[in-house]
Amino acid sequence: MAFALKNYLSLIKFSHTIFALPFAIIGFVLAIKDDLSAFNPLLLVYVILCMVFARSAAMGFNRYIDRKFDAQNPRTKMREVPAGVISASAALWFVIIMSVLFITTTWFINPICFYLSPVALLVVLGYSYTKRFTALCHLVLGVGLGLAPIGSYLAVTGEFAWLPLLYSFAVFFWVSGFDIIFALQDEEFDRSLNLKSIPSYLGKVKALRLSELLHIISATFVIGAGYMAGFGPIYWVGVAFFCGLLTYQHLIVKPNDLSRVNLAFGTVNGIASVVFACFTLAEILIN
Repeated sequence: MAFALKNYLSLIKFSHTIFALPFAIIGFVLAIKDDLSAFNPLLLVYVILCMVFARSAAMGFNRYIDRKFDAQNPRTKMREVPAGVISASAALWFVIIMSVLFITTTWFINPICFYLSPVALLVVLGYSYTKRFTALCHLVLGVGLGLAPIGSYLAVTGEFAWLPLLYSFAVFFWVSGFDIIFALQDEEFDRSLNLKSIPSYLGKVKALRLSELLHIISATFVIGAGYMAGFGPIYWVGVAFFCGLLTYQHLIVKPNDLSRVNLAFGTVNGIASVVFACFTLAEILIN
């Protein structure tokens, strides 16, 4: 049982949930910052479960849909589905179960989250198809994870607001940028099978430049959110860390040296998300 669970956690790269989850918590806390007595721990649990279920469904679907490509790619041929550790049918059932759990959980939150849940699923599941017809697939992934701040804000208030939307835009550009960096590894493979990606379309050098631009825009939204909210020095320390780590990943990944792509993609961005969220939450809760 434990072995099977380990395989499924590996299938969906559960540790990568850390990318958007801190921003979801930021959206949640923004919704209650003017009345901390409104904090509902059960609602927070529902929000976290929605994040886990939606992302698990998306990753499982990606592994199911791309299993034939993954089997041909030296980098991915040992993933659970092409390696036969998890069968294709089992992966599909996993996706269905996670999707049902996601929609069911939104029903316990509020009507607007429930009604919008199929739209959210369409985005996060649909991403897996996009590399077949557009190099802008990275932006679709950005949209999917960018739903986290506004989605958790909606869970509390049932209303849209500009401040959490700014964080959603920040996540959109941040994720799109680092997904381009990750895709550098498969530039030649994608081109050989006519799969679409920014690196296979523009080449490594121009793809990295575009990634840098997207990260600059992401930083701009993080800064703009701070000014809109009137945040103090604690927040700006978090912004400095976030921007510094965005810069760092572009210093360690070069067109002719991709040896530290995984460090940039996983470790650096995970730290950036957690550190920024900690400072932002401290700013909201202390001041």
